[in-house]
Amino acid sequence: ELSALYNVAHGAGLAVMFPAWASYVKDANLDIFARFAVKVWNVPDSGNKREMASRGIAAMKIFFSSIGLPVSFKELGAKEEDIDTLVQSLDRNTGGSFGALQKLNMDDARRIYEGAV
Repeated sequence: ELSALYNVAHGAGLAVMFPAWASYVKDANLDIFARFAVKVWNVPDSGNKREMASRGIAAMKIFFSSIGLPVSFKELGAKEEDIDTLVQSLDRNTGGSFGALQKLNMDDARRIYEGAV
């Protein structure tokens, strides 16, 4: 949706949205995100999966930023006031739900977009 509205590269939009999505769904998938943090981002295994998952997501954002990718709406050139438009477009394109790891709806989408601001 970001690519369509702002004519930005798909990867740039993913660099903004993936960490926001991961932060939103991590609590329902702590094992996956904690393992991701340890295996990909070398986060020490403290036994606290929520903390490990959060640290992994933070490390991913730092990496994206270090290679010049945007990690927020502001850096992408997106506007918070366009969230309604983004949600409406996503609703049309998905039929009201999306997600494989966790089924999400348009209220979830709004919160994820807000997390990317």
